[in-house]
Amino acid sequence: MLKLFSGTSNQALSEKIAQKLGQTLAPVEVISFENSEVRVRIEDDVSHDECVIIQSTSNPTNSNLMELFLMADALRREEARRVTAVIPYFGYARQDIQHRSGECVSANVIIRFLESIGIHKVYTVDLHDEATQGVFDIPFKNISALPLLATEIKKYLEEKGSLVDPKNIAIISPDQGGIERARKFGESIFDHANFDLAVTEKKRDLEHMHESKALNLYGDVKGKVAIIVDDVATSGRTLINSAHFALEKGATSVIAAIVHRDFGPEAPQKIQDSNIEMFFTTDTIALKDEYRFEKMREVSVGGVIGESIGHYDQLL
Repeated sequence: MLKLFSGTSNQALSEKIAQKLGQTLAPVEVISFENSEVRVRIEDDVSHDECVIIQSTSNPTNSNLMELFLMADALRREEARRVTAVIPYFGYARQDIQHRSGECVSANVIIRFLESIGIHKVYTVDLHDEATQGVFDIPFKNISALPLLATEIKKYLEEKGSLVDPKNIAIISPDQGGIERARKFGESIFDHANFDLAVTEKKRDLEHMHESKALNLYGDVKGKVAIIVDDVATSGRTLINSAHFALEKGATSVIAAIVHRDFGPEAPQKIQDSNIEMFFTTDTIALKDEYRFEKMREVSVGGVIGESIGHYDQLL
């Protein structure tokens, strides 16, 4: 029997996933103590059941990770048959290489934790670098939300009377590392691969957090609607810089397609005040009410995650 458990990071998304599967979330007690420790207790009989934990490891990343680890241990102690972790936003995924001497590779460390705690399989949504999949020694499924974002943006443009065609729309990757991601988005919105990509040349300041400088934009955007595609927005600087270059190069307007809204405190207002026309994103990360802004449009990943889990359950 399949049973779903939700961590506290994104209860609303967990409920959408459960609804897609025609289930309710199984009861679990999560208590946070004043000294910042957490206690987890499974309040259901899970003996010999297939159990799924849904927990985004977004801010506060370390607390959400520890909650996930403790929940997995509790399920294993209660003799769950197997434990699957659904991590819509995979924290530390951007720390996947050693940029400077002496640095740890944090993504690898988190993967080893997941494996050692006894998790059987991991699902996530648009992992920062697909190469990280090769680090896992357990089954791993990377679900893409790009087709969902492409569908919503296509609908938005058509309602405005814009022709969704490479002659009128430019797809932009905000850096070299995101080219394949932008290409996948373009194939989704155009229904073919016959289009050109524009790329922003970016230099990151490794000595300062969230600091990067856009140097130039390569590609034809003149007279076109520019769609900037990225996996994560935290400070918003990379996105806003790319939008500035696109408009400077002759784009008629700029739309953002960002999977994970991992916002810092100032990002929502900066994006709202920027020359970006609309900001499309997903609900992989629960959003504080004060972080909502007028330009943001949200699409849920609950359906596609539930569908993936359902297909896996049918194979057991």
